[in-house]
Amino acid sequence: MSNTDIQIALDAVAQRVPEAVRISEGVWDTPELCFNEHAAVALQIDYLEKQGFRIERNVAGMATAFTAEVGEEGPVIAFLGEYDALPSLSQEAGAVQAKPVVAGGNGHGCGHNLLCGGTVLAAVALKDILASKAIKARVRYYGCPAEEGGSGKTFMARAGAFDDADVALNWHPACFTAVKAYQSLAVLRVKFRFQGQASHASAAPHLGRSALDAVELMNVGSNYLREHIPPGCQLHYAITDAGGPFPNVVQAQAEVIYYIRSESVVDASTLQERVEQVAQGAALMTGTRVEIVPDYSCSNVIYNSVLDELLYEHIQRFGEVEFDDDDRAYATALRRSFSEEQIRYGLEKFQAPIGKDEPLSNRVIPRAAQLWAGSSDVGDVSWVTPTVSLYGACYAIGTEFHTWQMVTQGKSPAAHKGMAHAAAIMVSTALDIIARPQTVRQAKSELLEKRGHQPYRCPIPGSLQPPMAAQDRAA
Repeated sequence: MSNTDIQIALDAVAQRVPEAVRISEGVWDTPELCFNEHAAVALQIDYLEKQGFRIERNVAGMATAFTAEVGEEGPVIAFLGEYDALPSLSQEAGAVQAKPVVAGGNGHGCGHNLLCGGTVLAAVALKDILASKAIKARVRYYGCPAEEGGSGKTFMARAGAFDDADVALNWHPACFTAVKAYQSLAVLRVKFRFQGQASHASAAPHLGRSALDAVELMNVGSNYLREHIPPGCQLHYAITDAGGPFPNVVQAQAEVIYYIRSESVVDASTLQERVEQVAQGAALMTGTRVEIVPDYSCSNVIYNSVLDELLYEHIQRFGEVEFDDDDRAYATALRRSFSEEQIRYGLEKFQAPIGKDEPLSNRVIPRAAQLWAGSSDVGDVSWVTPTVSLYGACYAIGTEFHTWQMVTQGKSPAAHKGMAHAAAIMVSTALDIIARPQTVRQAKSELLEKRGHQPYRCPIPGSLQPPMAAQDRAA
C-alpha cells in the first residue's frame, strides 16, 4: 500500500462525509429498538438506491434487515452495518451532564448511528473508487437489525445471507483506533417457564404447586453448578415472571431467562444441557412442569489473523484521528463526569500506552488478540466468512458503552472525524484484499482450520422466528 493508495481512500471518503453525517445524525435523532428500526432502514435504503445499489429487503424474514449491492462480478466484499438503539438512554447531544431529551426514551448508547453511517460511507466510497478504476468486485452492504439482544445477524446467517461473501469488514465506534482482535463469548439465551397449580396460600396451601418455588430452586441449583463448570463459562439469569404480586395466592406460573456463555458455542451447548437438567429437577421437586424455550443466541467470534494483520498494517499507515483543540476541550469537560476507575479501566481494557490525562486517543493501539467478556452476533458471520473488525476512535477516553456519555457524543465533530477515519481504513483494506486474491484464500483456509473443518451450525433453532417478520408487518 503506497501513500497514493491512502490518499485515494481519503479523497473518496472525504467527498461523501457530509452524506454519511446526515445518515448518522438522522439515525441518532430517531433511536429505534431492535427489530423496529424502520426509520433508520428507510434513510439508508433511500441513499444507497440513489447511489446505484441494488436493494434486497426483508432479508431472513426481518422487515428491518436488507442488503444493498453494486457490481456484477469479482470478489464479494461485505460491510456490516448496525443501527438499533438502547432503551432508557435518551440524552441531549453535546451536553456534559445527564440530560434526557425524553424521560425514559431510547438513545444510541452503543454508537450504532456512527457505525451505520461510517459503514455506508465505506461501501459507497469503495464503489466510487472501483468505478473510476474499472476494478471488478461486488460491494455489498448488510443492513443488520437487532444487534442489541435480538441476534439479527444470527438469523441472517441461518438464512444463508453471508454464504457467498468472500470477506466481511465491520467497525465499532470506541475510544481508540485498533484492530478489534478478540474472541468474544458465545451466548445461548433460554427461557424456563414453570407451570404449577394456584391455590389459597393460607387456607389450602397443600393443594397448590408453586411455579415460583421451582424458579427459586432452579436458581439455587444453578448457583451450586457454578463451581463445576469449565473456566470461562458464565451463567446469568433474571426472573421475568414471578407469578403475580399477591403472596396469598400460590403462584401458578413463573419464568426465568438464562444467559449461558462460553468461549465456544459447543461448550455453551453442553453447559445448557446441564442447566436444563437443573430445571427439570426443580420441576420434579415442586410438582410443576417446565417448558424450555430457546431464545435469541449467537456464536463466539472467530478472529482471523490473516485479515487482522492486514488491517493493522493499514491502521498504522493511516495513523490516529486528527482531533483539534475544540475536540479535546469538549472531551476534557465531559470526562469530569467519569470516575478515575472508569478512565483506568478504559486504558487497561485496550492496553493503551496513553497517559490518563489525555482526553482523546493520540496514538494507534498495538494489535493484541484478547478475550472480550461480551457477545455479539458478528460471531455468526465470522463462522461463515472470514471477518475483520476495527475499533475507531470517536469518544473521550473512559467512555463506556451503553452510557449517556456515549449518547451525548454521538453527534460531535470528534465522532464524525473518527467515523470518516474508520471508513477510510476499511476502504483501503478492502482495496488491498481485492488486489491480492491470495489473501482471501489464506483467510478462508484459516477459518476452516479454526472451525475444525466443520459446517456452521446456527445456535438459534429453526423453529424460532424473529418477531418482526415481513409477513407480520404486512398484516
